[in-house]
Amino acid sequence: MKLYYLKGACSLASYISLCEAGVQFEAFPIDRSTKQTGDGKDFNTINSKGYAPALLLDNGQVLTENVAVLQYIADLNPAARLAPPNGTLERYRLIELLAFLNSEIHKNVSPLFAPTLGDDGKNFARGNLMRRLDWLEANFGSGSYLTGENFTVADAYLFVILGWFGKLGIDLSKWTKLQGFHKRVGDRPAVEKALKGEGLK
Repeated sequence: MKLYYLKGACSLASYISLCEAGVQFEAFPIDRSTKQTGDGKDFNTINSKGYAPALLLDNGQVLTENVAVLQYIADLNPAARLAPPNGTLERYRLIELLAFLNSEIHKNVSPLFAPTLGDDGKNFARGNLMRRLDWLEANFGSGSYLTGENFTVADAYLFVILGWFGKLGIDLSKWTKLQGFHKRVGDRPAVEKALKGEGLK
C-alpha cells in the first residue's frame, strides 16, 4: 500500500492515521510544481483529480478523498479504534464530524491561502471559519478528543487543519479547548512519526 501526499497538506491526516493504525505502508511525496511523485510517477496518472491524498491499495485500486481514505485506514485495524464499528450510530457521528471538518472548516481555510483571491473573498471565508471554530469550541465537550477519550481519524484531520493557522496569522489561543487539543494530539508518538516522515519536524 502506498500513500501519496503533499507535504503539510490535508493528506498528513492519512499519514498520521496509518501510523496510528500500525499498518505497513510506503509514503511518497508529490512535488507541488511538477506533480512528480517520490517514486518517479506522474501523480496525475495515479489520481486524475490532481490532489492528495491518494492511497494506492495492494490490489491496484486507488482511493481518494479524505473522508473515504481516513475511514478505510481506520477499518484496516479495528483494534486501533480509530473509528467506531460500521453500522453503529457512533460511526455515523464520526462521519458527521469528518464531513463537518471537510466542508465547513477545511474548505473555509483553503481560500485564505489563495494568492489571487481578493480581500472580499478572504474576509467571507474567514468569517465563516471563525463561526465554525466558535461552534466547535462550544461543542467540544469535556473529553480529550472530538468523540471523548478515544483518538479517531477525525482528530488527525482536525489536528492538521489547526496546524495551518500559524501560517495564516490566526491565533488559536482564542479557542482554549482547540488549542489544548492541538498540543495533546501533537504529543502522540504516531503524530511525531508522521511529522518526521514528511520532514515537518
